[in-house]
Amino acid sequence: MPESVKRNNVSVTGGVFRERMELNRRYLQELDTTCLLQNFYIEAGIGLPGIQTIYDPQSANLHWGWEAPVCQLRGHFLGHWMSAAARLVASENDEQLRTKLNFIVSELARCQKRNGGEWVGPIPEKYLDLLAEPEYIWSPQYTMHKTIMGLVDAYRFAGNKQALDIVDRLADWYIKWADRMKEKDPYITYKGESGGMLEMWAELYSLTGNEKYKSLIDLYKNSGLYSQLEHSADGLSDDHANASIPLSHGAAKMFEITDDEYWSRITDLFWKHAVTDRGMYATTGSNAGEFWIPIKSHGAYISERDQEFCTVYNMVRTADYLYRKTGDTKYADYIERALYNSFLAQQNRDTGMPAYFLPLIPGAVKKWGSRTRDFWCCHGTMVQAQTLYNELIYYTSDKTLSVMQYIPSHVQLDINGASVTVEQSTEMKNYNNQVFFDDHKGGDKSRWSLKFTVSCSEPTEFTLLLRVPAWSKGIRTFLINDERCEPQIEYNCINITREWSDDTVFVAFTDEIVMERLPDLQELAAAVEGPIVLAGLTNKDCGLTGDFDEAERIFAPRSEHTYSTYTWKQNCHTTRNQPVNFDLVPLYEITDEKYTVYFSEKK
Repeated sequence: MPESVKRNNVSVTGGVFRERMELNRRYLQELDTTCLLQNFYIEAGIGLPGIQTIYDPQSANLHWGWEAPVCQLRGHFLGHWMSAAARLVASENDEQLRTKLNFIVSELARCQKRNGGEWVGPIPEKYLDLLAEPEYIWSPQYTMHKTIMGLVDAYRFAGNKQALDIVDRLADWYIKWADRMKEKDPYITYKGESGGMLEMWAELYSLTGNEKYKSLIDLYKNSGLYSQLEHSADGLSDDHANASIPLSHGAAKMFEITDDEYWSRITDLFWKHAVTDRGMYATTGSNAGEFWIPIKSHGAYISERDQEFCTVYNMVRTADYLYRKTGDTKYADYIERALYNSFLAQQNRDTGMPAYFLPLIPGAVKKWGSRTRDFWCCHGTMVQAQTLYNELIYYTSDKTLSVMQYIPSHVQLDINGASVTVEQSTEMKNYNNQVFFDDHKGGDKSRWSLKFTVSCSEPTEFTLLLRVPAWSKGIRTFLINDERCEPQIEYNCINITREWSDDTVFVAFTDEIVMERLPDLQELAAAVEGPIVLAGLTNKDCGLTGDFDEAERIFAPRSEHTYSTYTWKQNCHTTRNQPVNFDLVPLYEITDEKYTVYFSEKK
């Protein structure tokens, strides 16, 4: 089965994804280290420099919102930050982040020592004991999962061995806590939004082989959701979406380390319940107000609180697990749709800040988080999301390199002792593009015109697989070394098996606008071009006159030649033959404008 190419062998080199990565990297670098650690310091009894007494909270150098010292979820963000920073250390060799990450890990070790040698958390240990009481407590295992995840990733991606030692000691605390809880109720370990714990203990067992992690796995492997998925026709509706999705990660990781078909079946069932049977918005979201929308009832739930970002981030991770398990490109198609219409669409293109929800109500406005005053759960997953691209583009197996995402990038790997590099380039609008065609000779002017440049240290035979997107209406052009060829398509991929040396491949896919209808309100549809959802620059659903099955009669491309923007404006359109015409742009380009995604069909 395919394996993701190690992220330190992949570089994202240009285009919108690189721009968004850089926004995120600068944000990670700018955040104050003491503020990131503030809640761990407070819990360990370490004074914060200069703010023993706070007279003016507005000017105090503290993180607020969900990171405020009075919030029960405080401290969750540092785990996200560590995970994101570690990935950039691996892929970008970012020494500023490496130094900052190593210092933070050393300070967590200091906090752990002050706490008695095991506990290292931004919240009191008693928060987890309260799970056995009728008193409400806000998701303490969610918070602790983020700390564990950040430490594990600091070890996995940045090679910080001290981080692994800290987790090892914290695991001892968890074993003792779980033993106490068993005497009261064995199901207490599943409370407090514990969905991500199974994946972490399985990951740690995989990394260390330490038997104590098997005992922790046993504590978390019997979630009631798994039985629901097996025995219910609808195991998710109205459940808290982001509490359930991490359980699919745990099942998938268990399959990876045990090869037990039970875990494979659970992961498949989760996808069936969450996506295949349920359906989704054109943007891939399938939740409103954080809860799963009932099967094929999405029209009834259009609101200002659709598509919580955490859920999309975590569903992309599930899809990645499933692609690596099966090699089925439908999961890569899903990931592509999510990258454009959530990873990009829910990140402010100017500031890098996240939108908790993606409103789909007519005349919607995105609500952006602040830099230090909110720190929602989606704030944390957003900083991770913008470091994930390297892991989603290239996969290898059996002398095969599979290209699953079309993002300008560079990959290096060894095949049969030869050093092989592949550079992928494509044009994008309004960014520093990698342009490979001659614009004076009628070159192809589409973002789906792709060039792959292959270089080998010696002639090497291997297979290059290029995903044929589900949205593609055909392969307009296919060239190998500038010679037109007939593409060989197998399992939704162009298969190119040959002896490579210094070669180029050019492929151009054809896209068109398709109106995607809501399952329960067939008269409402979103305009989707390729994988990109288009947003109408209008404050209401004014309806579109025409047959939605003939969308080309409703829209016309909107292009311009200027010095300030890229010559060919991609995925921008205007309506035609309407009472009042308006423009449509990619949803990910929308910042503060009012927009509408779903329109009524008027014939």
